[in-house]
Amino acid sequence: MTIDLAPEPFVADLAQRTAAFVRDVVLPLEARDGVVAPTPERRRELQDAARAAGVFAPHVSAEYGGHGLDMRGRATVFEEAGYALLGPLALNIAAPDEGNMHMLEIVATDEQKERYLRPLATGEIRSCFAMTEPAPGAGSDPRALLTRAERIDGGWRINGRKWFITGADGAGFTICMARTSGEPGVATGGATMFLVDADNPGMKIIRHIETLDETLFGGHCELVFDNCEVPDSAVLGEVDEGFRYAQVRLGPARMTHCMRWLGIAKHARDIAVRRANEREMFGSRLVELGMIQQMIADNEIDIAASRGLINQACWELDQGRSGAQSTAIAKTFCAEAIYRVVDRSLQICGALGVSGDVPLSRFLREVRPFRIYDGPSETHRWAIARRVARHAATSGAGR
Repeated sequence: MTIDLAPEPFVADLAQRTAAFVRDVVLPLEARDGVVAPTPERRRELQDAARAAGVFAPHVSAEYGGHGLDMRGRATVFEEAGYALLGPLALNIAAPDEGNMHMLEIVATDEQKERYLRPLATGEIRSCFAMTEPAPGAGSDPRALLTRAERIDGGWRINGRKWFITGADGAGFTICMARTSGEPGVATGGATMFLVDADNPGMKIIRHIETLDETLFGGHCELVFDNCEVPDSAVLGEVDEGFRYAQVRLGPARMTHCMRWLGIAKHARDIAVRRANEREMFGSRLVELGMIQQMIADNEIDIAASRGLINQACWELDQGRSGAQSTAIAKTFCAEAIYRVVDRSLQICGALGVSGDVPLSRFLREVRPFRIYDGPSETHRWAIARRVARHAATSGAGR
């Protein structure tokens, strides 16, 4: 059987044009203005430039102005976009909007797609996904969901508190996960997704949460739903099926996070290799010293292994499989490997690495939370091990 890992020609072309756009437009802008909390005006400027370059919205279907890439195609293009911290924002593939678009294309009604997906895909509005709650509510264990929605005449009333809701400030709408049946910590179902417009008086942003990372547009916010009333048309999918729909979003979203951060790992690697080739110490260039060579080699191994695991998981998702095990493995490995690459690159650069003259210290702050976001590494390892044990028990492996 022939195995060809090369991207299709149109994907390779789009990736090449994306790399050029990031190099010629996004990186100079980051160098000039910085990347902390870009303004709405800067976001529009970047997205207009991406649109003009023909690289905007590679993930959504042509019906909504995109290129319609499958998951494997996205892996190639998103990695190039992720070479700059603001590259994903420019292409409209940043979290949480990218994951929300993916889910809306699959789950939303035609009316909901026109009202929410189309303006989101074109960059006219942004969105957020409100599932995580303060303890003892839903976090790594979604069954702990405390926010409740109860039926009222013609719709639903939502009450609860959410936190770490990325992009909430300035979002045009929120996809809110609320319990509609069952008890927290017990029921494996009973959640429903609701589309809540930003101007709904029952939904309020309480605060911005100060975090290690700073690049994600709209911050990480705490929200309160206080007698938040929505009509029946606000239900996304079917009542009580929210956890099932979340899997439509979360597996692919974990992979697109890996793709984007892999771009940053490559950028960090490139900075370190340039420095190692230029810097002379102890009568040799750094690149000629064995310990530096080991770090450079380990970076290449981590990048290549991450790319391979991403492609394997994306292939499974493109085949219509759940990809639960492969996405968990890829997410866990990539989150840790990408951090290692950035950390080694900073170490190779020495004092320069911790300075503001290169972005490595910023990269380190941005990628460190990835080992927690989208499920901590420990939660994924627990789930991976459970699947292995379950398979062994049912197949008789090892007997």
